[in-house]
Amino acid sequence: MRLGTARLFASRRSRRRFLLHLAVAVAALAVATILARPHLALLTDAPALRAFIAQYGIWAPVVLIALQALQVVAAPVPGQILAVVAGYLFGAWWGTLYNMIGITIGSTAAFWLSRRFGRAYVEKIVHEDALASFDAISDDYARIGLFVFFFVPGLPDDLICFAGGLTRLPLWQLVALAVVGRTPAFFLANVVGGYLGADRFVAAAALTLAILVASAIGYLNRDRLVRFFEDSS
Repeated sequence: MRLGTARLFASRRSRRRFLLHLAVAVAALAVATILARPHLALLTDAPALRAFIAQYGIWAPVVLIALQALQVVAAPVPGQILAVVAGYLFGAWWGTLYNMIGITIGSTAAFWLSRRFGRAYVEKIVHEDALASFDAISDDYARIGLFVFFFVPGLPDDLICFAGGLTRLPLWQLVALAVVGRTPAFFLANVVGGYLGADRFVAAAALTLAILVASAIGYLNRDRLVRFFEDSS
């Protein structure tokens, strides 16, 4: 964003109020990160994660939703791991519902943080090459571009949330694109978990292989997707 010589604040009082709010937000984020840090390692260990969530009994769905929201913003691991755990514990349909509630909360937070603190904040999270590629897509193609990036397995959809927050799309549209685009892949991951919970290991292995192949194809063709929208722009 180019500021030139324009004034950022209407008055010194406005500036002090902004700095106070910023300090409170940073302090709250720091405290939350410190409290959550001991549990972040769980997100990469499916058996330990399953046991951790299950121990909360009737509160297990709430814990799952909170972890799924947290991983979007704070943990650089695939949310599909939590999706498999959710499918194992709650079945494909309920697991998908709980996961998507968490994804909605986490994606909304990522979009809001990106929009609130701007490009300098996003550049600390998203690699400059990936961000430059995303910048090449014009606002006219931002909706379809974001939807495809969320829909295609194998792309870093959590990081895309932060990049998407820099577009001019309304927040509700960004959240809708993220939820609709990510639901199919999360549903399939929950189905895998459901198969494991029902001891249908062959079916789980076959579906996992199909998801991994689709993810590999999506990842290997990520640059081609970006170029497609660059050319369209």
